[in-house]
Amino acid sequence: MLGSGSEMWGHLAETLLLVYVGNSIVLMLGVGVLSLVIGLAPAWLVSVYDFPGRRTFEWALVLPLAIPTYIIAYTYAGIFEYDSLLPSALSTVWPGMEVWRIRSAVMSREGAMVMMALVLYPYVYVIARASFLRQSSTVLEMARTLGRGPWDTFLRVALPMSRPAVAGGLTLVLMEVLNEYGAVRYFGVPTFTTGIFRAWFPLNDPIAAMRLSGILLLFVFTLIIFERMQRGRARFDDGTRGYRPAVRQKLGGGGRWVATVVCLLPLALGFLVPVSQLVAWAGDAGSGALDARFLRLILNSFSLALAAAFIAVSGALLIGYAARLSPTPLLRLASKVSVLGYSIPGAVVAVGVFGPFVWMDRRLNAFMTAAFDTPTGLLLSGGLAALIFAYVVRFLAVALNPIESGFKRLCGNLDDTSRSLGVPPLKTLWKVDLPLLRGTLISAGLLVFVDVLKELPLTLILRPFNFDTLATHAFQLATDEQLARSAVPALLIIVVGLVPVIVLNKLIGGGGRESS
Repeated sequence: MLGSGSEMWGHLAETLLLVYVGNSIVLMLGVGVLSLVIGLAPAWLVSVYDFPGRRTFEWALVLPLAIPTYIIAYTYAGIFEYDSLLPSALSTVWPGMEVWRIRSAVMSREGAMVMMALVLYPYVYVIARASFLRQSSTVLEMARTLGRGPWDTFLRVALPMSRPAVAGGLTLVLMEVLNEYGAVRYFGVPTFTTGIFRAWFPLNDPIAAMRLSGILLLFVFTLIIFERMQRGRARFDDGTRGYRPAVRQKLGGGGRWVATVVCLLPLALGFLVPVSQLVAWAGDAGSGALDARFLRLILNSFSLALAAAFIAVSGALLIGYAARLSPTPLLRLASKVSVLGYSIPGAVVAVGVFGPFVWMDRRLNAFMTAAFDTPTGLLLSGGLAALIFAYVVRFLAVALNPIESGFKRLCGNLDDTSRSLGVPPLKTLWKVDLPLLRGTLISAGLLVFVDVLKELPLTLILRPFNFDTLATHAFQLATDEQLARSAVPALLIIVVGLVPVIVLNKLIGGGGRESS
């Protein structure tokens, strides 16, 4: 992988490869620690205690997940512009803090860490909260009777029991960090994804891009192996025979307001502040931003997302049903392999898909030229086919996981009875299973739709010439420092992204417990 190759690859390996590795590791460590701190404390508070605003924070703390990292990055960059109000006010409060120092601190690697953590911490919060809600009150009460304080109970009892769940959420955060392109590109932090783009576009060296993609894959698979190893075969439960939901303790005095502030800060910084700024910019842009080009962007984005969602849900349905009919080791392996795409960064998926599609284009072009004297050119790799296929590869797991869960909830006797009456399997799927899975299929399609709508690096690499989506257009406008015009497509992405976030929160909250 690091051996001889193109001259450009040799230059990148000698000068920038260690920079890519170092920045990626530092970002993973920084964003991981910040996401744990920001996500775990509110998750524990809303699960165990009752305080002002608790019911609102339960669902509102998930909202930052609807904001793509590249949008919050350029939003805060605009908030801390040299001529904006906030840096001037901060320099007035702290006379030794010049405006340029504040701006430089934001537009840095550390600033990128904070931006990513503010919108990625819900991965930890959602999974940790669900785990805390499932813990029986018996163990927590035993810890208190043994003289353990609230935070000692959290650190020594509740957190160790939730370790697999927290590790799973943290793994998702770290994978998103490796996948990130927009925020690090805007902040000028060289990572593997920016290196892949640099090799692919300005340097025009696909070999170097593929080698960087291969090294990035090693990082991803290392994360997956580490998460599996830490889980091992250990079982994590509360050690009791019966589950008894805990009663939330009502906080009094100053503690309740401290809990409110702890939950309010990530919500304000991760959602309220950037959305408020985007709304203000959209107002400055006025109705002129809603022109014919904007409508074309909506059509491009929604048609791509709908096509990818339909194909992904259809493929996931067939895979899940095949595994249900014949759960052989080969089908189980195929099911596991098919979901690996979600763990692979979008830029890597794009580079991996492009090569085979170019090969097919060359064969198709040679055949059509020889047989019909009609060259087809880059019909597949230069059109939407490669882009939609890459979306399906990337987000098939998003559809497959809920569909598999839906099949598990169905009674197997229904299929057996249908087949005993001589009904073929596909007709059984159409007449029996599909009506029962309608809600699951819609939810799976919605999740894929929103993920495709927000996807940036994969779209930038594989989109046809002069073809833009809401995500690529918003990022391009921000890169050109047209922040007011970028606000309208950014807000539309966020609004659409709120739908699955709210659904996800309701699904988790449904298994929660009510305070006495």
